[in-house]
Amino acid sequence: MDSRMTAETPDENVKADAKADSKAAEKAAKAERAQKAALAGKAEQAAKAERAAKAEKAAAADKGVDTQKGIKVPPRLKLRYNDGVAAKIKTTFGITNPMALPRVEKVILNVGLGKSLEGSKLNLKAKEQVIHDLTVIAGQKPIMLKAKKSVSNFKLREGYEVGCMVTLRGARMWEFLDRLLNVAIPRIKDFRGLKTNSFDGQGNYTFGIGEQGIFPEVNMAEAQFTHGMHISIIFNNSNAEKSRLILAELGMPFAKPEERRRS
Repeated sequence: MDSRMTAETPDENVKADAKADSKAAEKAAKAERAQKAALAGKAEQAAKAERAAKAEKAAAADKGVDTQKGIKVPPRLKLRYNDGVAAKIKTTFGITNPMALPRVEKVILNVGLGKSLEGSKLNLKAKEQVIHDLTVIAGQKPIMLKAKKSVSNFKLREGYEVGCMVTLRGARMWEFLDRLLNVAIPRIKDFRGLKTNSFDGQGNYTFGIGEQGIFPEVNMAEAQFTHGMHISIIFNNSNAEKSRLILAELGMPFAKPEERRRS
C-alpha cells in the first residue's frame, strides 16, 4: 500500500455520515413541502370550483332554471302574466306595442328599526332577528340601511343603522309574489282585503304587514323579536289603473267596496 495514502479517522466518518443524513433530511423536507403545496393547490382549486358552482346555481335560480334537470322552468305567476294578463291589458287599454306593456320590475321588502336604537347602535337581537327573517322569506341576504341625515328630535345621527331592506328581481321576485298572494296573505287574521288607494303616480303599490309570522318560513316559536314590514311592488310603463288590474288578475286580494244597507 502506498504510504502516502492515509486511513480515514473515525471523526471523519462521523462527519461524512452526518453530512449525508442532513442532505437526506433536507431532501425529505423539500419533498414534504412540495407535497403540502400540491395539496394546498388542489384544495384551493376545489374551493374555487365550489364557489363557482354555488354562484352558477344562484344565477340559475334567479333565471328560473331547474339545476338538477337543466331545464328552464318559468315561475307559475310569470306564466299567468304572459299567457293571460298581458292580453287583457292589451285589449283593455288598447296597447299595440308589446314593449309598452306595463311589467313588474322588482319587489322591495323594507323593515324599519328606528325604535330598536340603543344609543348609537341597534339592539343586537332585533337586528339578527330581522336579518334572519328577511333572508328566509326572500331567499337572499338583505342590506342594512343607514340614516342619511341627523334629526335631533328623534336623537338620530347621520350614519346610524335604522332599517333593513332586500330587493327581488327576476324569477325570485315572481316566486315571492306567488307565495305572498297564495300562502302568506291568507294567513293574516281578520283579513278584510288590501286597500286600493296605495298606488303612487307611476303605478307602484305599497302595503304593510304587521307581523312576520304570516310567512310559513319563519318559525315564531324561536322568534325573540316581532316586527312588520313594508312591501313595495314596482312597475314599469304603468299607472295606478293598469297596476291595479295586473295585481287583481294575478290574485291580489283587494278590499271590495261595502254595499250600504237600504233603509
